[in-house]
Amino acid sequence: MDDLALIHLARDPVMARLIAETPAPKIFNDYAGDVYLSLLESIVSQQISTKAADAIFTRFRALFPDKYPSADALLLKTTDELRSAGLSFQKIKYLQSVAEFSLIHPMDQAHLDVMTDEEIVQYLTPIKGVGRWTVEMLLMFVLNRPDVFPIDDLVIRQRMIRAYAEQTEGLSGRALYTVLHEIAANWRPYRTTACRYLWRWLPEK
Repeated sequence: MDDLALIHLARDPVMARLIAETPAPKIFNDYAGDVYLSLLESIVSQQISTKAADAIFTRFRALFPDKYPSADALLLKTTDELRSAGLSFQKIKYLQSVAEFSLIHPMDQAHLDVMTDEEIVQYLTPIKGVGRWTVEMLLMFVLNRPDVFPIDDLVIRQRMIRAYAEQTEGLSGRALYTVLHEIAANWRPYRTTACRYLWRWLPEK
């Protein structure tokens, strides 16, 4: 972890305690900037267990000679072929949507690097099956953007409510979101690091 990020985050007493209690998060980047493949994997993973998603995505990739589902090759696959990997009809449509989008709109990291985080969200969310949370995960784990705050992530919200109980007690809806944004504003420009710790933090029962 970036020492500057930890020094900055430790100015928040609650976050300082949380960091002290939590092992440094491991940073995985399985796709090393491959936004296209990452979006395909994200869609396959939606609403199923990690184990099931890994198995389906492995079978999906095995449908292609080099185990890489390039857009052209993916769009040539029949529904039956894709179903054989364990994909639902809806997810097949979403995967095809990613492929179709990539043939018209560049998705390489060099193209995205000049965009702000919000510009990337707006650029990719027109793809069917790709929402804000999906793009925020991509920003954090594939593009390594340092200041992402995925407030729609349930675990992030739950952990923040637990850690900042005094500020969040009795709040819900828009009022809760407002306070969570205010808390996270103190973590700028390292909100990604703060969220990595929140995900790994195990609050005492």
